[in-house]
Parts: sequence; C-alpha cells; structure tokens
Amino acid sequence: MARPLKYKTAEELQKAIDAYFLACEGELLRDDDGNPVLNKWGAPVMVGQKPPTVTGLALALGFTSRQALLNYQGRKAFVDTVMRAKSRCEAYAEERLYDRDGAMGAKFSLINNFKGWRDKPEGQQEDEGVQIIDDV
Repeated sequence: MARPLKYKTAEELQKAIDAYFLACEGELLRDDDGNPVLNKWGAPVMVGQKPPTVTGLALALGFTSRQALLNYQGRKAFVDTVMRAKSRCEAYAEERLYDRDGAMGAKFSLINNFKGWRDKPEGQQEDEGVQIIDDV
C-alpha cells in the first residue's frame, strides 16, 4: 500500500516552502534600545541566516532526503511548486558566483544539483594526453 502524501495540496506545500525561505533570512540583530546593529560597513547584522539549499529545503519540509522532495516534483500537482523552490535555491547559488568567498561552493552546487550547469560544453571530452608535433 502506498504511503499517504505528506502535503495534500500545492498550496499547503507552498506555505511550508515559504516558511523555509523566511527562516533562511535569519533575524535582524537589535541593541538594547531596539535599534538595528550595523557592521563596520553599515549593513545590518543578521543572526541565524543560512543559505537556501535543496537538501535544507527537503529536511525543513519534513522529508528524509533530497530525493524525497524530488519525488514530489514528479507529481503533476506539485511540479511547479517544487521547481520554483529549487529555482530559488539555484538563484542563490548563482548569485554567489559573483562573491569571491562563495564562488567555489556555488560552482560545485550548480554543477551537481541543477541541469544545464557544466564545467565543459557537452560533447567535449577530456584530453587523452599531450601531442608533441616536431615542426623543425
């Protein structure tokens, strides 16, 4: 017998997804007077902020694995909802490509977690070795 769905509707799933992305933003750190604390560059300090990831999303939604979330994507009623959430994770990783500190991790995530991101163009093969041409 098939296991019952954790989320009955796309709307119910979307509410849980929105809660995950809100939690990723963290909270504004405030001083004793309730004023935002600023860093040395004048930007507000956030606590509890974390990067949105597909696996983090899956766990926050109560799934046991990333694959369980992807299985929901295979259901017609949930495909757009899951794709949109995954695209938000992908957009975050893509933005980190422009950040010196996050570029390598972002590149790894994009190549391994999202279609259309590759190190080499499709069809290009690894070099078999060095070919020396004696042109004297």
